[in-house]
Amino acid sequence: MTKKYFGTDGIRGTVNSKNINGDMFFKFGLASGTYFKSQKKKKQTAIISKETRLSGYTLEPALVSGLTSAGMHVYTLGPLPTNGLAMLTKVMKANMGIMITASHNPHHDNGLKLFGPDGMKLSDKIEKKIENLIDKKINKIFSKPENLGRVKRLESGTKEYIKILKKNFPNSFNLQGLRIVIDCANGAGYKAGPELLRSLGAKVIAIGVKPDGLNINKNCGSTYPNNIKNAVRKYKAHLGISLDGDADRIIMCDELSNIIDGDQIIAALATRWKNKKMLIGGVVGTLMSNYGLEKFFKSEKVRFIRANVGDRYVKEKMQKNNFNLGGEQSGHIILGKFATTGDGLLVALEALFAIRKGMKASKFFNKFKKTPQILKNIEVKDRLIINRPEIKKSIKIAEKLMNGHGRILVRKSGTESKIRVMGESENKKILDKCIDIISKNIK
Repeated sequence: MTKKYFGTDGIRGTVNSKNINGDMFFKFGLASGTYFKSQKKKKQTAIISKETRLSGYTLEPALVSGLTSAGMHVYTLGPLPTNGLAMLTKVMKANMGIMITASHNPHHDNGLKLFGPDGMKLSDKIEKKIENLIDKKINKIFSKPENLGRVKRLESGTKEYIKILKKNFPNSFNLQGLRIVIDCANGAGYKAGPELLRSLGAKVIAIGVKPDGLNINKNCGSTYPNNIKNAVRKYKAHLGISLDGDADRIIMCDELSNIIDGDQIIAALATRWKNKKMLIGGVVGTLMSNYGLEKFFKSEKVRFIRANVGDRYVKEKMQKNNFNLGGEQSGHIILGKFATTGDGLLVALEALFAIRKGMKASKFFNKFKKTPQILKNIEVKDRLIINRPEIKKSIKIAEKLMNGHGRILVRKSGTESKIRVMGESENKKILDKCIDIISKNIK
């Protein structure tokens, strides 16, 4: 289904550009508010959260204005992790939740992630309906003056989110005696992350907790895991946790300063859940999941299915196959028993619960040997360049060169102006050559 505004994970782009500006956010608010108001719910409520980007002060009022113009009553929560917004959408029985975020992107980008009343990201079908409303003449969907919505700020979002997270574990669960480093990427989790861990008794070294509107994800967070690697070594921590801008991703670090990506976290949690008879069905990964993970699950007799990249598609596959665990190498991990979308802090708690009685993180996460993988993110002016004959030809040449001893994946980024070229093979020489053949044609 071709969409005009929505990508693989909501709407995202450079601030004050084509889609990410006050005018368009008013239209997004008006269209999404109109759609959800039509779903015959008596209570017409939307809740909004955001990260720490400076542009949030420009975009949030425009979004609120659109929603109230559609007749929606709006609660604004301020900075809160994406899954906190999803959870509270469900708990508060709101019609919809909107997260103002550009996830792991730099500060000059921003965007939206939309959630339905069930706390789930919207399907392609619903996104298309909202897009159709965006393109309608505005005066056709305005509410009458007496039906306009009201706006209220709620300051309790972080505390309520932490309460919900802790309810998933026994009251006796504590982290006393554990030294934990957490890098909050100067983003949405900068308050909730340290507060949650300290409330459970951990000694917390918090970095990336001084947002200034421009430093979100800047040389910090899950895209710069060397921060926690160095901090774990410096403070002799038991575990390192690194979040992205909206805290729905997590990359970790064990006590030996080994970086642990999403695939390794998924393997460890799946093993534990299988042993505890908590794993239902199997595990959903993505086209980017390491082949070593697939081989590991095969050896463990755990069903493994690949979805398109994007945690929304992972969740859809989980629902379709009745699986309760899935995620991405990048650290989007969905614990189906507890959440509807990725949640870095929830995943951290699940891992900490497993090692709370003295198990070393290095032992818990060491489940499989990764197949050598190269990922190149190539900036392009037009992502449709991927359809050019010379690029398709180079991909076929690379696949023939692999000769069944690895795999090649070339895809458009759903959120950035980039082509992602990924290859996996035990033969490093062939792997380098294949990536080079394709990359040269894209540039």
